[in-house]
Amino acid sequence: MYRFLLTPRWLGGTALAVAAVAVCVWLGTWQLGRFEDKVSSHHEISKAMDDAGAAQPLGALLSSAQPQVTTDTVGRAVTVSGTFDRDHQLLVPNRVLDGKQGYYVLTPLRTGDGRTVAVVRGWAPGAPTGAGAPAEDAPTGEVTVSGRLQAGESIGSNGAVAGGLPAGQLGTINQASLVNKLSYDGWYDGWVSADAAPAGLTPVPTVQPQGGDGLTLRAFQNLGYTLEWFVFGGFVVFMWFRLVRREAEAEQDRALGLDPVLE
Repeated sequence: MYRFLLTPRWLGGTALAVAAVAVCVWLGTWQLGRFEDKVSSHHEISKAMDDAGAAQPLGALLSSAQPQVTTDTVGRAVTVSGTFDRDHQLLVPNRVLDGKQGYYVLTPLRTGDGRTVAVVRGWAPGAPTGAGAPAEDAPTGEVTVSGRLQAGESIGSNGAVAGGLPAGQLGTINQASLVNKLSYDGWYDGWVSADAAPAGLTPVPTVQPQGGDGLTLRAFQNLGYTLEWFVFGGFVVFMWFRLVRREAEAEQDRALGLDPVLE
């Protein structure tokens, strides 16, 4: 009854169905792999943000071999020594902490190796006015700052803006924006949020790195695409069995002489 499967028409149709199922399975597996990669990235970032580990010198984490802040180093506890440049303090508006609008107080720290690191000494509520958190609050002389390493911001994340701010304010904390504001020889990547904040300021916790922690809407779209491709593959299998059954029933009817007579 199933000898029709060996005919050229059915052999070709079966081969096409097998190829379609294989493509669907491959695409579904690929999308699932992308989702799993983003889940893994989420776990790595969350672990780094929750477990700062033992404090390390900033220069040890951001070395010449690995100068960029990565998911392995974001949120890590660091120490850095140098002198605050109190003449070039910057206020960073549009930063939210505990659901309240405010701003960061950023003071450059000139280190012994000739480079500069952006140190956010704390967060204050409201809009920056220039009267709050005066630069004179920053310690003088050689200091050692303990804090957490943060990733550089991108425009549109964490309230960051491109520009159009008054003098003394910074829209986005990253190397490019800092170089445009202050022409130092070199900047460390990212920035450091100090653990200890002066009176009137609140320490800034580890901020979500640009791009998020992996579990974004796009990640769940990958999971949705995975289900869609597997459903498509299952539908191909269902239709193939349905057509085979219909053809087998037709073959059985013909064998019993039940074919309709055309007049």
